Parts: sequence; structure tokens; C-alpha cells
Amino acid sequence: MTREMTGAKMIVQALKDQGVDTVFGYPGGAVLPIYDEIFLQNDIRHILVRHEQGAVHAAEGYARSTGKPGVVLVTSGPGATNAVTGLTDALLDSIPLVVLTGQVPTFMIGSDAFQEADTVGITRPCTKHNWLVKDTEKLAATIHEGFHVATSGRPGPVLIDVPKDVQFATGEYQPPKPTASHYQPLVKGDMEEITELVAAIEKAERPVFYTGGGVINSGPAASQLLRELVEATGFPITSTLMGLGAYPASGKNWLGMLGMHGLYEANMAMHDCDLMINIGARFDDRITGRIDAFSPNSTKAHIDIDPSSINKVIRVDIPIVGDVAHVLEDILKVWKSRGRKTNAEALANWQGQISEWRAISCLSYTGSETTIKPQYALQRLEALTKDRNRYITTEVGQHQMWAAQYLNFEDPNRWMTSGGLGTMGYGVPASIGAQVAHPDALVINVAGEASWLMNMQEMGTATQYRLPVKQFILNNERLGMVRQWQELLHGERYSHSWSEALPDFVKLAEAFGAKGIICKDPADLDDAIMEMLDYDGPVIFDCLVEKHENCFPMIPSGKAHNEMLLGEAETQGVIQSGGAVLV
Repeated sequence: MTREMTGAKMIVQALKDQGVDTVFGYPGGAVLPIYDEIFLQNDIRHILVRHEQGAVHAAEGYARSTGKPGVVLVTSGPGATNAVTGLTDALLDSIPLVVLTGQVPTFMIGSDAFQEADTVGITRPCTKHNWLVKDTEKLAATIHEGFHVATSGRPGPVLIDVPKDVQFATGEYQPPKPTASHYQPLVKGDMEEITELVAAIEKAERPVFYTGGGVINSGPAASQLLRELVEATGFPITSTLMGLGAYPASGKNWLGMLGMHGLYEANMAMHDCDLMINIGARFDDRITGRIDAFSPNSTKAHIDIDPSSINKVIRVDIPIVGDVAHVLEDILKVWKSRGRKTNAEALANWQGQISEWRAISCLSYTGSETTIKPQYALQRLEALTKDRNRYITTEVGQHQMWAAQYLNFEDPNRWMTSGGLGTMGYGVPASIGAQVAHPDALVINVAGEASWLMNMQEMGTATQYRLPVKQFILNNERLGMVRQWQELLHGERYSHSWSEALPDFVKLAEAFGAKGIICKDPADLDDAIMEMLDYDGPVIFDCLVEKHENCFPMIPSGKAHNEMLLGEAETQGVIQSGGAVLV
């Protein structure tokens, strides 16, 4: 049933009809009609951020932790351009977002009007799709299409640019129509390819599952089916940074994360396997290392909803286009119908080899009684929070990799981090978005002091909305990952990789109306963490850690998976087991 209303009212009504309960935004002249309609209703909660980049990252945290699309509302010109980093971040990490931007009136477009920018042109490369709506009659249908595109197939951000006169004009509101869109991605995999993969599973001697964020994006059923397949076959499983939690870290077949800062056993298994099954990952360069040396002797299968991702980086032998949940369901059906066969004897030998690699203890580090090591800080954070209803976000840098190594995730949607774009400043607003979505949960942002400062203004948002987010800053007074690369690869020439003017984080917390805690003694760490956890409001925790600690393992740029820097880890037996170790 249609009814007449203004474009601004259409936007709010369309959001309601799409089940939206939260919008992250910042007002400005070109979106004031929409903000007026938001004021006149109570169904949708608006979270006022302090910067448009923060709005998009907050929406990402909301989306990643709920599986629902995040929604953003910003004004024209700088409002839209400030959102570009978040849009690109969401595009690379396949996060569903609907971003609504204001635009100058249609008759002013192209005249260099105040706060005018070619938003559609600027955001075309960093959105899954975008629209400029010049006709109020088409506005509602475009918004509904935007939600469909953002959440169907490989998820991603979309942007809808709405001129101010379109918001004021009236038209007939069109409710959502499930069959209206021409965009209908393929979700069922080809059964011949699935059968070929099952045959390879039956014969494999050294198999490994390589999983990514696509498993989580597919929904809870995909993670459950993945767990069932791993337990039934007994195959080892590793994951990208974005896929952590799809398979539980406590699972007996878990190898840990792979890639540039992945675990030794995970990287060696990927290098030496004879069957590599990629499920919902995109062969990112941080995973593959040197492409011509990546998993050189394996049959490669790739399951992905996005046809353009298959054979884009790595040529595969068994390409399967489809939704992860649907394909895994069919793999299990076919494998069970053929007798649930695996090469048990060879698989036992493979697990024995993996056990030898595990014995290297690649996450070993030298402790200290006087200085907090960052690894120790995260081990204690894990021990004191693992049994809580916990969501973790991170900034970008060494602390991000240590968090992935030392924090364990048993379920999907509990880990929010910037993977593909590596966006410093992501974590503070993402933690706010996750806390808005889960008000009673424990939300912790693991940060480095440099990355944290990039969007620190969002602590004002946390205080305003009484969001008890915990900012756990591993403060080494350095741009840690930059400094590490300069040490290892640039002759220890530390060019501008530290700041000589850091704030007092305790006083900064108090200025924002939050609680500030500082800790520099390992003996005090547990009590300080508990103080942070017990406080019922936002906290900035300044954890002063070893300034020159390096993050290992590390695959140097341009090296293969079996050429890892292991640092202080025990290396006895590594050379004999086939790995090239650089210490």
C-alpha cells in the first residue's frame, strides 16, 4: 500500500521497514530535513558521533558484531568525504553498510555550491554500488535496493546520495518488494565441482582447511556446518585474521591464525599440504606471501560467493561459486552419502607432523619482572575475560597481531578488526558500535597509543551514551609495527616512528568523563585489569609496555610461508622439519 510523504520521511520510513534500529551520524545543512524526521519518531535510535569516519567505523562494529547492516547518515561535501576511509575499509572487509549522504539541491549540482562534492564519483571505487537520487518517487525503492545489494552475495558498503530538494519534495512511498531486484547472486554451488572436492577430501594425505571472513558473513549456520565438517573429517583448520571465531580456538584441530604474523604450525601446514580448501577467504597478500611459492604442491579448492575472487590471485583446481553455508551443507551431504571416507593412516601421519611443528612454541617470549611485555598483557587480559560475554575490537599495528595470537575466540562475530585496509583509528568507534549493539556485553578495544589517538574524539560519544567500552592501550610510545620493520628491514633507521608529545591518558580519560587507569608493573597488572572490568562506565587503560618488543612469527615481505622470522621462540628441530628459520 502506497502513501504520499516527503523524501525525508520516506528515508526514515524505509529504514524502519528494513528493520533498522540504530543510525550512526552527524548532522549538517544538506540532511536537516532527515534529521527533523528522526526527531519526530522514537523507533530508530540515532548515535551522534564526533567525526564522520567514526560514524562509519561504528556502523562497521555494529554490523560485524550483529550480522545486520550498519547504517550511517552524514551531510554533503566534507561529511561525505570524511566517510571515504570507512567505506573503503568496509569494502575490503566485506562489511554490509548503507550510507546515506546529503547533497546540494539538484539545480545546484555542478555549480560548486557550498559543501558540494561529487560524492557518487568519489565513492564509486570504494562502494559495492552507489546512487544519486534525483527523483523523490524513486527514493524509497532505491533505499530498499541498497539494503539488498549491501547484504546479498559478498556483503559490502553502498551509498545513497540524496539532494536536499529531493528530501523536501513529496512522492508516493513504495514499501519493500522481495522480488524487485535484478541483483540475485548465485548461492548454490555446482554439484559436479562439489563432488570433485569430496573425492579429493577422501584421498587427501595432508589436507588443511583455510577459512576466512566469508564464513562469518554467511551467518551462524555456516560456522556450525564448518565445525561439523572439521570434526567429521578430522582435518586441521586455520584462519585469516577476519575469520577468527568461525571455528573455536579450543577445537582440537585448530592451528591458529596463518599469514604474515600467523602461527608456525599454520603456515607450515599451508606450505606442505597436498589439499588446500579455501572457504570464504580471498588469498590476501598478507596470507599468501610469495605467490609463486604459496602452497606449491597442493590441489587447491576455493569456495566463495564472489565469482571475481576466484582465480583472481591464486589459480585453483576446484572453483566453487556459492554461499559458504549452502556449499558446506552440500559437501557434507555428498561426503556422508559416499561413506564418510578419509585417508585415515595418512591423516594420522599428517597430524603427527603438525604436532612437531606445534612443539616449536612459536609464541614463546622472554618474560620480565620489571616491564610489562605486550604478550603478557594480552595473556592476562585473556585469562581474566575469557569466561565473560566478550567482544573485542582492535586498532591496527603490533597490538592487533598480538591480540589475534593471544586472545581466543570460540564464536563468530566476537572479533572486529580492520583487515584489508589496515585502518588506524578503527578500533575506538568500532567498539562503540559493538557496545551499542550489545549494551550488556563486555566490549574491549585493544589498541596502540598511536592508532588510538586517531579517533580518540569518539570517547565523547561513549560518555554521552553511557557506553562502558574499555580502551586497553598497549603503550610503547612507538609506531610499533613501523619501528619493527625499520629495525628488521631498514637498517635500524627509525625515521619518525615515535612521538615525543603523548598525552597523559589518565587525565585525558577524566577530561572525557571516563575513568583512567595506568599500569607499568607486571605485579600490578591483574588488579588493574580487574579495576577496569569492574567499572561500570568507559575506561581508558594506559598499559605501559616494553618499547622495542617485536611481533613474531613474521613472514618478511616477498618470502614464502616456510621462511619465517621466529624471534625468541624455541627453534630446536625446525630446520630438520623442513622450515627455514631466520632469528
